[in-house]
Amino acid sequence: MKFTSKLYSVLLLFTIFLFSLTGISRAGEPIYQYSIIDSLLAGNYDGELTIGGLKKHGDTGLGTFNRLDGEMVFLDGEVYKVNAHGTAVKMNDSERTPFAAAAFFKTGKIIKLDSVKSLEDLNSKISNSLDSENLFYIIRIDGKFSKIRTRSVPAQDKPYPPLKEVVKNQSIFGFKDITGTLIGIKSPSYIKGIGVPGFHWHFITKERTSGGHVLNCIFSNLAAKVGTYSEFQLQLPETKSFLESRFEQDRQKELKEVEKDSEKK
Repeated sequence: MKFTSKLYSVLLLFTIFLFSLTGISRAGEPIYQYSIIDSLLAGNYDGELTIGGLKKHGDTGLGTFNRLDGEMVFLDGEVYKVNAHGTAVKMNDSERTPFAAAAFFKTGKIIKLDSVKSLEDLNSKISNSLDSENLFYIIRIDGKFSKIRTRSVPAQDKPYPPLKEVVKNQSIFGFKDITGTLIGIKSPSYIKGIGVPGFHWHFITKERTSGGHVLNCIFSNLAAKVGTYSEFQLQLPETKSFLESRFEQDRQKELKEVEKDSEKK
């Protein structure tokens, strides 16, 4: 009986070890998202979820803040706002968000990146190393970057304009030979309307003093830590603006306009 018990324990540990090697997120730790991207695109910039509430669902992620006040970088259990001046500020738990995604980050795979010449190049290299395009991933890249180009936006006043209008007045920041962290979420193509299909990247410096939504990047000899998630948890707002919104319109073209880098190559 003792031998059987010991054998079972060994097999259980071995199974856990195998799951950690394949990068499968353990049960009970899904990607969590508050609200939908089409709601944000439509100009619903006030949410009920507090930063303290978001932290119950993860330690890593990204999003924005009420009134669309800056870009959110959620890293190592702390939430930072990169404001329209490019300054990163640690946020207290009482602040609220209209859109955010997070998970408890667990490295399941490490991808070596010898040379990355653009954000598109980074996305391609990561995609080619993943097991499936139909799961969710969180990616973390720490190190020194040759160039990073980011953006943020100022807080909006009511009546809120749609997001495609807001980004026309975005602030752009350029970094050279900067040390920091890229946090990305890769979502399946079928998530359109709910989340951001493909990659969504934010950046923060090592000192946690600046960063933003990533428009482009160049670096070499770094490694991407990747966590794989096969569960997705969506929490919908109950705000008046969300409940009264209509979401029949396909906003994928708007999303591409919002996400793209306006810099002429």
